[in-house]
Amino acid sequence: MGETDGSGGNGDLAGEMEVDAFRRLFPLRYYERHLLESVRPDARPLGTSRTTSVSLGAVSSADGSALVKIGSTIMLAAVKMEVMTPSSDSPDEGCLAIEFHMPPVCSPLVRPGRPAEPAPVISKQLSDVVLSSGMINLKELSLISGKAAWMAYLDIYCLDADGSLFDAALLSAVAALSSLCIPVVSVNDEGRVIALSAGNKDKKTVNEPLNKEKRKLTLSCIPFSLTCILHKKYILADPNSEEESIMETLVTVVLDSSNRLISLFKPGGPFLASTTVVQGCIALTKDRVKELQKILNEAITDMEVD
Repeated sequence: MGETDGSGGNGDLAGEMEVDAFRRLFPLRYYERHLLESVRPDARPLGTSRTTSVSLGAVSSADGSALVKIGSTIMLAAVKMEVMTPSSDSPDEGCLAIEFHMPPVCSPLVRPGRPAEPAPVISKQLSDVVLSSGMINLKELSLISGKAAWMAYLDIYCLDADGSLFDAALLSAVAALSSLCIPVVSVNDEGRVIALSAGNKDKKTVNEPLNKEKRKLTLSCIPFSLTCILHKKYILADPNSEEESIMETLVTVVLDSSNRLISLFKPGGPFLASTTVVQGCIALTKDRVKELQKILNEAITDMEVD
């Protein structure tokens, strides 16, 4: 009896080794066998995204921050506010600068001392989406017309890069801006705008605050995104890094909270995106927007309770 169990155990181990070897040697064929059953190797359905979480206020020294996890992909976003002189072209508006970072800790593909190739591309995409969506009214960042306005620096750090980086980065950016508290400022006798803290509120050199208390930004038309992989007749939502490396045709759809199309990215790839396929990606994104909106609202509620 014991001998039978032992041989069975060895057989199972040998079978696992054969499957693992097949996966390493022929990754595309391995995935295609699962696609025939409309499921992935991790048992996730093709149109289902990975487990997602949002935690606000992750960086206590920032004016707004968020930690976002989509599967094993992790993003940390932080907003820092500084007073600047507005440009003559937009005297009544502040500015928002977005920077995406990929330190070596996030992936073995990122080498120390070398900038990660996706980082500047994702930075540009994030800036384009956030500003073109109309989520932020830059006039809300104005302090004194033509003299002082807020410069919001939004830095997003990828802590673990396991696919769908833009989706996680955008969600972390939106979450960090949702938690942003604009500091209380005043004008001193020298005409300079200074941030008020508990230590300098009573100083005689400080005049009446420009804003009585910390305030939130008014966010509208909040953008959310979903990246899909196209392979033959299949659409895979929210791919991980292994899937992205094997099946190279990606489509990222960005919709706002009212399902208005903000943008659609397709950075190359061997498969053409037909009208039917694009419509399929948009339909999946609409479902994902509802899910992400709920997750974000719950995170905001949790922060307000705390």
